[in-house]
Amino acid sequence: MLNWIWLALILSGALIAGFTGRVQPAVDGAFSSVTKAVELAIGLVGVMTLWLGLMRLAEVSGLVQAVARGLRPILVRLFPEVPPEHPAMGSMVLNLAANALGLTNAATPLGLRAMRDLESLNRQPGTATDAMCTFLALNTGSLQLLPITAIAVLTQAGAQRPTAIIGTTLLATLLSSLAGLVVIKTLARLPIFRVRPEAPPSPVTPPGTMAPSVELVRLDTPPASPLPARLATVALALCFGWFAWLLVHPATPAADAMATPLWMRWTNAVSLLAVPFLLAFFPLYAALRRVAVYEQFIEGAKDGFQTAIRIIPYLVAMLVAIGFFRGAGGIELLTQAVSKPLAWFQFPPDLLPMALLRPLTGSGTLAAFSDLVRVHGADSLLARTGATLFGSTETTFYVISVYFGAVGIRRTRHAIWAGLAADLTGALAAVWICRLFFAPG
Repeated sequence: MLNWIWLALILSGALIAGFTGRVQPAVDGAFSSVTKAVELAIGLVGVMTLWLGLMRLAEVSGLVQAVARGLRPILVRLFPEVPPEHPAMGSMVLNLAANALGLTNAATPLGLRAMRDLESLNRQPGTATDAMCTFLALNTGSLQLLPITAIAVLTQAGAQRPTAIIGTTLLATLLSSLAGLVVIKTLARLPIFRVRPEAPPSPVTPPGTMAPSVELVRLDTPPASPLPARLATVALALCFGWFAWLLVHPATPAADAMATPLWMRWTNAVSLLAVPFLLAFFPLYAALRRVAVYEQFIEGAKDGFQTAIRIIPYLVAMLVAIGFFRGAGGIELLTQAVSKPLAWFQFPPDLLPMALLRPLTGSGTLAAFSDLVRVHGADSLLARTGATLFGSTETTFYVISVYFGAVGIRRTRHAIWAGLAADLTGALAAVWICRLFFAPG
């Protein structure tokens, strides 16, 4: 599927550039995308090193398995082919939780780790499994509790209630995630997308794939020689108590505190404290389980650089095709082509550029959203709808390129169709829900 999409973007970009005379902008878009792709991958090195190191601590201490065990009733239904005690379960849970909290810097490394764990179960390297496709569908739907970036843009533009979109974004992402799951489970039954059963993989890791960094740990097997339960409980209680106190008493200047509603201060505090809490809690929990925290962190962090470098060719290929197509004027032509059909769904024409860019480029969508806010005002119905649309789904082709590229997946099967279905559902849901919540009268 990616082969045809990539070829279509390149060829259509060349044809459109020839007809519109935008050859140089198309070329500039392609070459600027090369630089962006490399900068993006290199920029991921540090953050991936950090989060993969923390993920190692969470895994060897048994924390990941404990989280997965608590969510086992849901996970076994969504991922029936993944053993309940497999590390992939915990990796996926932490990735989805990071996405929900708007912690994109943490979500990507955790998602790449989840794909690596799922690849260890793959009997046909190079072909996406049902579990991989389901995981990508959930990432594309991207359930959001805190759409931090959209709130930041509205706040900067002077919105009176920038956090008003939290509820609409949550509803839109619930619908987009549900749509992605329905499509992924439905298409998996079609003969064209089925995977032929083969013999189990040999113990030797096939070329182009990565073995899991730690051995499988059963959920009911804790690390050896933990500290006394009472001491561990007290230490964890103090950790939770300290962050709970910070949450209840956020460090907000007095003037701002008087003008900001309490629930809004708590929302901002959760967003601010989530990362420090994880940075403190994971090493503390591992230390209480008698894990050599520094050594294990280094072991996990070693994979950060290798994984970031591995995804560069995939990012370059996809971003160049998108930049070439966009520079040639392809997005403008698509907007004109679909404006009338979308009018049947009462979809505002001003939102079309955002909707078309959302599956292709996150930075392009952010630029379109910022321009929408500037033109129509931060408290307008269009601005709030655009903010909800911005948070309603992930960048489909970026997620697929990075996650599948990290484990050498070439045959994506039905993952792209599910991602696009989630994108369409999220865009339409954003319009309808915001009209219901924010339209006057």
